[in-house]
Amino acid sequence: MTDKIRRCCDVCSHHSFDDGGDGFFYCARCGSQANDIIDTGVDEDELFNPEGMYSASQRRQYSHVPQPEPLSQVKLSQLEILKTQDDYDEHNEDDGVGPAVPSDFGSSQSSLTYSDYYSEIRLRYVKGVQVMIQMQCKALVEKFNVSPLIVGLVGPIWLRLLVHEKIMCDEWADNVIHESESQTQGEIELSQPTGSNKTEPHNLLGKRAVTIWHKSLSSMIPLPCSLAVSFLVCHVAREAILPTDILKWTLEGKLPYFAAFLEIEKQLGPPTRSCPISTSRMFRPIKTITMQKLESLAASIARKIGLELPSVNFHAIASRYLKHLSLPVEKILPQACQVYQWSMPPELYLSDKKLSLPSHVCVMSILIVTMRILYDLNGGKWELISAHSSNLASADEDDMNRSNFDALKLLKTLEEKYNELNDTYDFSKDLQSYLLYCKDVVFAGLEPAYDDHEEERIIEDLWDFYQSHKAGKASEDGKTDSHTCYGSYHTGSRHGCSSTPKESENFRDDGCKCKMSEVNCSQCGSEETALRQLKANMKDNRFVYIRPRKNVKKDGYIRYARKKDGAFIYGVHADYYILLRSCAKVAQVDVRTMHVGVLTFERRLEMLERRIDFCLCKRLPDDFCEFCGNE
Repeated sequence: MTDKIRRCCDVCSHHSFDDGGDGFFYCARCGSQANDIIDTGVDEDELFNPEGMYSASQRRQYSHVPQPEPLSQVKLSQLEILKTQDDYDEHNEDDGVGPAVPSDFGSSQSSLTYSDYYSEIRLRYVKGVQVMIQMQCKALVEKFNVSPLIVGLVGPIWLRLLVHEKIMCDEWADNVIHESESQTQGEIELSQPTGSNKTEPHNLLGKRAVTIWHKSLSSMIPLPCSLAVSFLVCHVAREAILPTDILKWTLEGKLPYFAAFLEIEKQLGPPTRSCPISTSRMFRPIKTITMQKLESLAASIARKIGLELPSVNFHAIASRYLKHLSLPVEKILPQACQVYQWSMPPELYLSDKKLSLPSHVCVMSILIVTMRILYDLNGGKWELISAHSSNLASADEDDMNRSNFDALKLLKTLEEKYNELNDTYDFSKDLQSYLLYCKDVVFAGLEPAYDDHEEERIIEDLWDFYQSHKAGKASEDGKTDSHTCYGSYHTGSRHGCSSTPKESENFRDDGCKCKMSEVNCSQCGSEETALRQLKANMKDNRFVYIRPRKNVKKDGYIRYARKKDGAFIYGVHADYYILLRSCAKVAQVDVRTMHVGVLTFERRLEMLERRIDFCLCKRLPDDFCEFCGNE
């Protein structure tokens, strides 16, 4: 009676099956049952045929059975897949002797199991993202003076996120494979894996399980989660770190993200055979994340792990914004904090909704409303100041003139800061900084395939030529005598300014040379030009200029509205628009987005005032209860 037969296993491709003693044969490697071979019981007299030999065809019965179960439905202990096979076994299947080639006496690569693949891929990905988070927190503490408290906060948040996503569960790998097979609709066409990856585990559709597991990991915990976790711990630690800061530092390379895969490979080592995915492919982001996506992702992580978040640090962020605008912090900030404490808008909390306004927009909205109240910016102030700025400087400082003088100073400061506040990156300063940025961040890890001394010499010659040309150009620019007065608006001829020299420049006897882009030069007043430029700038942003009020029927705070004519059109006064666009530039949002934030906050204030008026006008009932009727 033969205890072994030679045939190919459908699961692990082994070529030896053992008799189980129960009428069936089982693979000697993975233990799977050969369903097409059945041991039929025979009498001892029938063991030998008339020719005196055993008839194997009488003892084994081959039958057509369904295809083997999908990879996801087989037990992990039964799926031991070889990484490589000896060529001798492929060509000598019938002798059962084994290899007799020189590889017999040398070391051979050990076989990799199903669990080896998914365990290594999962562990390497989790460790890599964790290293990225640790490097980001270290950079925040060392480079940007963030409190070291975030180092102790990031650990529990990261571990709770892993627990919630259930990545470390034993059923994770099988569930991912089963999901990849169930997503295909219609008839499933079975395919056999080919090429160098045929020894790896595959699903029924022939797709590599390695790729399927990696896509699942990058979907459940994407690489931007590292930035979201870093921003989240700063928020919990009450630091004045904004999503705009995280994105700016990331693009500049100061916060490890795009080139972090180099340090990850140093700490984790190169990929092993059980994780045939390069480090750059696994941990190098393709694109950056948007500001709103970063904030919503951080709020989503907090919601998943059950972390109750506080509101943003209004005092620190508002103080920072006022300093950027060069405005008096001691005058505006206390009033803004009172408005914040009284209203407590829900927009100051992180939201996981992708279409909600960022929290720092609400902070800036409170500052805008506060400044409008303090400086009475409710229409006509800018035109009045532009026409009588010389008179205001020498006027008596009574209540009205003092208010106008403060508004003049505020609007002038905002106009100056609007042109100065350009969000530039450090690598855009000069060519040398940009080339270094490309080397360290954009093309990190790329090196010449071989040493080419001629190429290095050419690069050095070109760099020397650039330095000499740059020095010569700087010396020529230093000889240029510039007496030009530039204003607050820089627009082209399409905004109504003529490009002819006679119309674009006006010469006066006092030697002033004033361009049309100027706004209210100290030596020559061009109110009409300034108004023209302002209207053009408002039109670009879909705002409509409202003239100053002549017959003021009611003083007080003016609340603007928007009108929909195909697209939303916003009608505002000039002083409000100047305040709005400067604050929007500091907050790094669109002017219309900033205006929507102000309108949203104003609606909340109006709602609170209506409720207060209703409660104050409500009278107590005249009748008393039976317990206090005697009183």
